[in-house]
Amino acid sequence: MSRLERPAVDIQISIEGGDWPEEAQLRALCRKTINAATRYLAEETDQPLPAVAPELSMLFTNDGAMREINGEWRAKDQPTNVLSFPASPVAPGEMPAPMLGDIVLAFETICNEANALERKFSDHLAHLIVHGYLHLFGYDHMTDADADIMEGHETRILATIGVSDPYGNTDPA
Repeated sequence: MSRLERPAVDIQISIEGGDWPEEAQLRALCRKTINAATRYLAEETDQPLPAVAPELSMLFTNDGAMREINGEWRAKDQPTNVLSFPASPVAPGEMPAPMLGDIVLAFETICNEANALERKFSDHLAHLIVHGYLHLFGYDHMTDADADIMEGHETRILATIGVSDPYGNTDPA
């Protein structure tokens, strides 16, 4: 299958809390962002993809729900901006399962961060969607070297959709 024929990602969206934009607006941003990230991974890193469009579940929620999820899965009693749950473990460059996994995003934390960073909410959200998506492909930021790789991918993916470098004037998140 050529790179141009690669399947789109089947994105399932649930909005369960928070003052998120309308579902159609979120869906459009997710589609644009995930398609750019998928295209980048396929073309720039030779990331293999399943022959059938892989599935991705995205949950848009609030800080209260995120705090519970973060407590249950990471033993951290606080909300966070984004969490990713791969359907199965995968390292960068390995074939993912047909179900990529879940990305969970917390409205209030993302809104507060966007304001503090003086960034458009939609740009910061796009960054966190890309960040969460890369985690599903095995990218991480536990070491400085891994963070440099992941942040480089994030920056280049975001540039393809007109979002400026999220790490340009700040310390990496």
